[in-house]
Amino acid sequence: MASKEEILINVTPRETRVAVIENGVVQELHLERTLSRGIVGNIYKGKVVRVLPGMQAAFVDIGLDKNGFLHAADIARSDPAFSGTPIKQVPPIQELVREGESVFVQALKDPIGSKGARLTTELSMPSRNLVYLPNGDDIGISQKIENEEERDRLRGIVETCIEQQMLAGGFIIRTLAESASDEDIAHDIVFQQRLWGYVSSSMTTAKPASLIHEDVPLALRTMRDLVHDNLEKIRIDSRETFDKAVSFAKEFVPEAVVLLEYYPGEQPVFGLYSVEQEIENAMQRKVMLKSGGDMIIDQTEAMTTIDVNTGSYVGRRNLEETLFKTNLEAATEIAHQMRLRNLGGIIIIDFIDMQSAKHKKQVLAALEAAIVKDRVKINITDISPLGLVEVTRKRTRESLEHTMCETCPSCNGRGMVKTVQTVCYEILRELLREDRQFKAQSYTIVASSAVVNLLLDEEASSLADLQEFIDRPISLQVDTHFLQQDYEIVLA
Repeated sequence: MASKEEILINVTPRETRVAVIENGVVQELHLERTLSRGIVGNIYKGKVVRVLPGMQAAFVDIGLDKNGFLHAADIARSDPAFSGTPIKQVPPIQELVREGESVFVQALKDPIGSKGARLTTELSMPSRNLVYLPNGDDIGISQKIENEEERDRLRGIVETCIEQQMLAGGFIIRTLAESASDEDIAHDIVFQQRLWGYVSSSMTTAKPASLIHEDVPLALRTMRDLVHDNLEKIRIDSRETFDKAVSFAKEFVPEAVVLLEYYPGEQPVFGLYSVEQEIENAMQRKVMLKSGGDMIIDQTEAMTTIDVNTGSYVGRRNLEETLFKTNLEAATEIAHQMRLRNLGGIIIIDFIDMQSAKHKKQVLAALEAAIVKDRVKINITDISPLGLVEVTRKRTRESLEHTMCETCPSCNGRGMVKTVQTVCYEILRELLREDRQFKAQSYTIVASSAVVNLLLDEEASSLADLQEFIDRPISLQVDTHFLQQDYEIVLA
């Protein structure tokens, strides 16, 4: 039975949020802020600032805070589409670009963490059914369109349009083009030619390190990329954005017009399916399973780890059954959390160790079945003897956590802070060191209230012994702005 899907779009002056709902459950969250819009799809006139022969890459200034990263393979390939031909020989990067040279590039990936945007010189203009490659010379077809007759039909339509309009360049036929009419394909080609005409004319006057073409905003990209046959409704809570969406849909995605609905309700649109609560839950490390088990999700720069635990679930028969059922439930929830949190890169899943080989296969099969609906490419390895599964999920943009959160100022991202007792002992050692070095007349310890309280209570005798040892008066002062591990020793 096909799932019922709905899209909710919440728009405020500073932020646009999109929630994809399947059968009443939030599956995906997309967020775009006015001050930090994503740059994937944007076209720039860049300037090569550094060539790295050892990495076969170059850094390109595109006018952003971080220089973009351009690999030689993203310059040399003639058909980046769905040909399946591996790149065997790529010329040395120093033969392709030179420092100080201007290049036209397009962003493949947003800047993530300390890394700049991933760039390519293979410019592309996406539409609903096609991707136009101005510098290409072939027609590629999505591998997800498996029917040979349909593949031949679509290729024939594109070839006819190219011949009739005497077009240059190549095309990729997207998965969404399956069953599209001749008119739909032709309409997309006309749109892409108009857009490319505008972009190519802008290229002639563009200055180095400048933006030439910006992709459409999130609310409109939603209709271009997320509309499909099982989608029932798109609710938008902004009249202005709704009107723009209707105009965009009439022009480029006609079938989406009937799905659009302006939502004027008193209750916020994200309140319909408790989306706000789902967002809050997606910020937490611990994910509770219905059985009573739980998962701990930790994101680091190198990878994401997911640890599955039985928690309070004890089962009804035996230990093996308990472990199997917990892992089975976790497999489905992990697929959901990867989509919801937009986890990317290497993901290590630590399932609870099971003895039965049959159970291990069933858990892996459940995970594979659950990721089928994910729009992002995912690869999964077998369960290792230690119960670990390695997953790679294509990183297309920042995860939800990295978009909405920042490093904790107290622990600097370590997830731990020094105990009050540890800070007290540090202060006592530091005060003794400074007395030996400076021999001041008196000392004032400025610290958080928790630290000062401990020094006045449990550690009062230690402070008194130190004061007697150095023969100098020591006073205490609370600073309400200090974090637990912060302190200062003032000399007088």
